[in-house]
Amino acid sequence: MKKALIVVDYQNDFVSGALGFPRALELEKPICDKIRKYLDHHGDLLFTFDTHDIDYLQTQEGKHLPIEHCLKNSTGWDIYGKAAAFQQEARRIFCKDTFGSLSLAEFLKEQNYDLVELCGVVSHICVISNAVLAKAALPQAEILIDAGCIAGISEEMNQKALDIMEGLHMTVINRK
Repeated sequence: MKKALIVVDYQNDFVSGALGFPRALELEKPICDKIRKYLDHHGDLLFTFDTHDIDYLQTQEGKHLPIEHCLKNSTGWDIYGKAAAFQQEARRIFCKDTFGSLSLAEFLKEQNYDLVELCGVVSHICVISNAVLAKAALPQAEILIDAGCIAGISEEMNQKALDIMEGLHMTVINRK
């Protein structure tokens, strides 16, 4: 079985920086444990980086969310905590200037994975966007979401995102 783990935007600015939130801090250990499991069982590790330039506030997103974050090559752009140590073991890293990555979707389709799992933040924005793209790229693959390894800014929005992903025939595990 060919499988991949996508770590979505687990970056300093979403954990402890400009857009950080408490639940994101709690994900460090579960995400690192999941990365180790994938690497130990020969799965591919993929990272996405929310990536913005200094003109962020003039972009469509910046007009709706006027908080500079994840500016390329800044401390806030870096992967958070112990998860950063796994970057060099990633099969690919995708820098994206919007919620979902078309390059990631194209790569997933080329690789023809049987299973794609997503973890990271923010569940109701970037995680769900990339999960939908993964499902579109690989309609016959299992798209897996571990609810214990994703978080949203509010628990209500997180639960709504999980509901939508389940409704799109994605497998959601460890849901409270």
